[in-house]
Amino acid sequence: MTDPQTFRPQGHFNFIKPEQRPILLVMLAAGSLTSVTGTIVTPLFPEIVTTLQIDTRWAGLLVSMHTLTTALFSPVWGILADRIGKVKVLVPALLAYALFGAIGAYMTSFASLLLSRALVGMASAGIAAASIGVLSSLYEGESRTKLMGYATSVLSVATIIFPILSGAIGRTWGWQWAFTLYGLGIPVAVAALWILREPAASQAAAVHLGQMQALRQTLQRSQVLVLFLGLGLASILFYIVIIYAPLHFRAAIGADTLLNGLILASRAVGAAVISAVGASRLASWLGSTYAIALGFGLMALTLITIPTLTFVPWIVLTALLFGVGFGIIMPNLYSVLSDLAPNQQRAGVLAIGTGCSSLGQFISPLLLGPVWRQTGIGVFYVGGGVAIAIALLSGLSRRTKGSGLPPVD
Repeated sequence: MTDPQTFRPQGHFNFIKPEQRPILLVMLAAGSLTSVTGTIVTPLFPEIVTTLQIDTRWAGLLVSMHTLTTALFSPVWGILADRIGKVKVLVPALLAYALFGAIGAYMTSFASLLLSRALVGMASAGIAAASIGVLSSLYEGESRTKLMGYATSVLSVATIIFPILSGAIGRTWGWQWAFTLYGLGIPVAVAALWILREPAASQAAAVHLGQMQALRQTLQRSQVLVLFLGLGLASILFYIVIIYAPLHFRAAIGADTLLNGLILASRAVGAAVISAVGASRLASWLGSTYAIALGFGLMALTLITIPTLTFVPWIVLTALLFGVGFGIIMPNLYSVLSDLAPNQQRAGVLAIGTGCSSLGQFISPLLLGPVWRQTGIGVFYVGGGVAIAIALLSGLSRRTKGSGLPPVD
């Protein structure tokens, strides 16, 4: 981890306050762990399916099971973080993440591994809820959009590194050893205890009846509901590549765990670059809704292209462009959602947004597993068609100023 004393904001980073750099580093480290909850397993997925002799129709649940419990528990942890303090949620969640993630190495059946994935997802929900609540409270307006972009970029860098590490470990020592990567939750928990201090207001905060009523009113706004839907749909499409691309490339070009890890890492490179330097600029130039429509358009193009590719450099380029599309969408959706949520409710609202995103990831193999089993590559065309429809609807909602995503111009 970068030494806070040597971290010097320059140019695009000059809005970061010196006293907030150590906090930001810890939050990004914690958030990075939540971003790799699934990608640690993904490069190993074909080998796990073969070893445990899992039906391919249900095998995708191993990659997405943690997202169900993340979706279910994110709102709970978010509201609890607003009430008792974010640090009190974050540290136990990090320790549970390390424990439940690592025990996956000892699971010898589909059911037991599925249970361990559910438990690590529950812990990941607590990390995400506390982390995004802290990050969103540091800044407002355009600065927060930039911060969300940088956070998405750092999380994307983690999803570049960890699939390669996981694939290399799996190739060298076996897929079980890759689960030791979850143990990184322990040093991050220690750093959080050392660096983070809960503001006095947070320690005394309580969710009164009036606050719950205000939260309910926020959640009933049509713009907020559309943003929740957008997060869920983006995640459904995202997991098409996470789950089915490794299976496809193993069959099409004989990709092993390391090559699949490299392909998945290239997707994360695109997301990292665009999130850091492009997402907020596109929102400024085009408006948030047009930027999000552009992101869905790129996802559609790359999904439709996947079945035609057998040359590794073209596969890598396509994965990179897919990541660019996703990297445009997510920080803009979260930034607009932050703008619509009052300060006292922001951690809870954003946690619910994270829950919607995680629910989309869980639903993805349930909806598309039968499509994969029956048609194989047809799953990529179905996903591409859905992404095109979302892009068109997003653009039209902006032009008509209707009930679509609220513009932030």
